[in-house]
Amino acid sequence: VQLQASGGGLVQAGGSLRLSCAASGGTFGVMGWFRQAPGKGRLFVAAISSSGGSPKYGDFVKGRFTVSRDMAKNTLYLQMDNLEPDDTAVYYCAARGSRVTVIHTASQSYVHWGQGTLVTVSS
Repeated sequence: VQLQASGGGLVQAGGSLRLSCAASGGTFGVMGWFRQAPGKGRLFVAAISSSGGSPKYGDFVKGRFTVSRDMAKNTLYLQMDNLEPDDTAVYYCAARGSRVTVIHTASQSYVHWGQGTLVTVSS
């Protein structure tokens, strides 16, 4: 199993970025995004299930991010709008097994992890 995250970069506050996570080697019931800022723990950002139910977002997102998934391409996306300096972090994609369709927000619930992509938001 391999999860390859991409799309990070430097953006000014108020700007947008779209992250992608290409998955290979398996199928996944739930895929999601976490982030980790310097000196802080890994924080749940968003996740989406293959069951077609509503995605789940971290409280801090406040409607600014949209998670989506292309099942045919086995790719996860995170559209991030109205970015703030506090959004600066390494963003990781993560996945759970194909039979798991309930979304959990704890990082320990996810088995597969990508390498992370850095998002830097300047003020």
